[in-house]
Amino acid sequence: MALINKIREKSGIAVTVIAISLILFIVGGDLMGPNSMFGGGNNQTVGEIAGRDIDIQSFQNRVDVMRQNYEAQTGRAAGEQEIDALREQAWNQMIIDIAYKEQYDELGLTVTDEEMIDMVQGNHISPAIQQAFANPTTGAFDKSAVVNYLKNLKTLPLPQQQSWADFEKNLRSDRLRQKYENLIRTSTYVTKAEAEREYKAQNTTASLDFLYVPFYSIPDTTIKVTDSQLEAYLDDHRDEYKGMDTRTLQYVTFPVVPGKDDSTALYNEIKTLARGLAAATNDSAYARVNSDIAIPMSQSYANLSDQMKEAVTTFVPGGVYGPYREGDTYFIYKYGGTKKDSVNSARASHILIRPENPSDSAKAVARQRAEGILNQIRGGASFEALAATNSADPGSAQRGGDLGYFQDNGAMVKPFEDAVFSMNSTGLVNRIVESQFGFHIIKVTDPKSNTMYRLATIAKTIAPSQATRDEAYRKADQFAGSVNTKAQFEEAVKNDKSLVVATANRVPETSNNINAIQNAREIVRWAFNEKTGINDVSQVFETDEQYVVAVLTGKTDKDNVKVDDFRDELTAKVRNKLKAEQIIAKLPASGTLQEMQKKYGAGALVEQSSDINLATGLLNSAGFDPLALGKGFGLKKGQKTKPFAGENGVFVMELAEKTEAPQIADYTPYKSQLQQSLESRTSFLLNEAIRENAKIVDRRAKFF
Repeated sequence: MALINKIREKSGIAVTVIAISLILFIVGGDLMGPNSMFGGGNNQTVGEIAGRDIDIQSFQNRVDVMRQNYEAQTGRAAGEQEIDALREQAWNQMIIDIAYKEQYDELGLTVTDEEMIDMVQGNHISPAIQQAFANPTTGAFDKSAVVNYLKNLKTLPLPQQQSWADFEKNLRSDRLRQKYENLIRTSTYVTKAEAEREYKAQNTTASLDFLYVPFYSIPDTTIKVTDSQLEAYLDDHRDEYKGMDTRTLQYVTFPVVPGKDDSTALYNEIKTLARGLAAATNDSAYARVNSDIAIPMSQSYANLSDQMKEAVTTFVPGGVYGPYREGDTYFIYKYGGTKKDSVNSARASHILIRPENPSDSAKAVARQRAEGILNQIRGGASFEALAATNSADPGSAQRGGDLGYFQDNGAMVKPFEDAVFSMNSTGLVNRIVESQFGFHIIKVTDPKSNTMYRLATIAKTIAPSQATRDEAYRKADQFAGSVNTKAQFEEAVKNDKSLVVATANRVPETSNNINAIQNAREIVRWAFNEKTGINDVSQVFETDEQYVVAVLTGKTDKDNVKVDDFRDELTAKVRNKLKAEQIIAKLPASGTLQEMQKKYGAGALVEQSSDINLATGLLNSAGFDPLALGKGFGLKKGQKTKPFAGENGVFVMELAEKTEAPQIADYTPYKSQLQQSLESRTSFLLNEAIRENAKIVDRRAKFF
């Protein structure tokens, strides 16, 4: 029975794995609100998939089945976040069952019963089965566990039998999708002409002289953009600006913050707990029962807070210490001494120098650069400053190269890990370390340690009392009751200096959050209610530890795109267009680039980019501009273009030198590059095509 229960747990994990893969493969929406049967609306259609209406009842039935399976597998009731995820899974599965199934049927794709047997207990076991029935100790797949489970399946409770049936259904669905994707993937083809074009784009080089007048050289304030110009531009580029149903809100918050009385009450409580912890014979049990946060008894130095790192060195076994405050939480500790762990931890910083490509010459250049930086540090230069300006690891570079604490259990690549854990003290690793990521200059900031501290910890978080909550609500309700329009809202805020207005721009109908406010679904539903008009003020909404009063300030409609929906983007485009016309009109029609620069005056640059290719070439100050590159490579030697507008400015291109890629007999490597690129995008493009073809309409946000 223990084995069956263990398998049951694992099968639940596998079901979840498949469900998550479906979520990643297809993106959907949400459900339950003013248009539902519970919200008083008459339209009970939650969406449309491939012309088929999905009614709320059938959708909810599927969600209910998924929830029952989830609760049977986990042994606990599904929370709101889990239910949201289950709704998402149900919707995604309906897209599979309807939109994808149409494609499968047209092609005659099936998964036979023989295939299913082979996937579950045959010679080609599904990865989901392998994961579900892996030995918990070794991680190896145990085929006998599958066989034993299936032999006993009919003796299990009905919910477990249904769970297995759903699991197999998902296996079949996943295999069908794999077949379909593989069929499309293997149908992609790259011609020799395409491969030859890619080869030439990568290997034909040119030196381009060019005059460049960036748009930013003309102040934005000097260019007046009218609404009629914005309308005209939008009319000409409507296919580039897809509409969305969104709402823009302004709001004020009334935080439920613990007051002085709340803090005093908790401080007195934790002093009482400290005495109890000191006297407790089973301190770990006492701490576990009385703590708001579950904290392990044994902690490594790396996992201690900064103030504890300093304090723990002064602790005496058996002593009780604290309270220490971190944010809104008080901590008290009973110290039980130290022990040695099998795993070491350390802290280090690095500067990563990455080669431009895998070639030996590029690696040699990168190593030489890394050696130069190491020598600068040896000479007294700041490691942190050099990390910020040189490291190819952006995450750590902005922290001066700091990687934080990590353990010698494979958390880092082996050469890096070996170098750090070979050090017994802080300081610079006196050599360059090479890994698959490049060349590392390493500084150990906290040497390896396997000391574990036994700490029975009680953590108590300051919670606002009901009186505090009531006072916050009173203020919010008084504010909401005094305003009915946006003008009154703004006036009331002006009169109350404690309030700050925040703006949430273009909130989609499916959103659960508004800016940093979590669980704000009710506010979003209010904003999208047909009865809510522009400049209307809301009632008081309660969210996580705060009350919110909002005013609706804007709407966008996916079927009626207006200038205001994209005003900033359109204004930038039109402004640059007007700047381009102004720059081109001012540039002389003839002369050398230098003469044109001189006649134009301030703002014009003359530059040269040497030995660049068409695929990845950068034009110095102008950066990557495909239009300018294309025009430059299309010239004959010594030929010059007329002024034209590029991505970020106006150009005049002149070809100084061009070296054609030598003829080669075999374009296979370039054909393979393009083929791999196409195949890697197959899943995404296929999903987009099926969704577009199915004309999916998602109305779940009207219900939930």
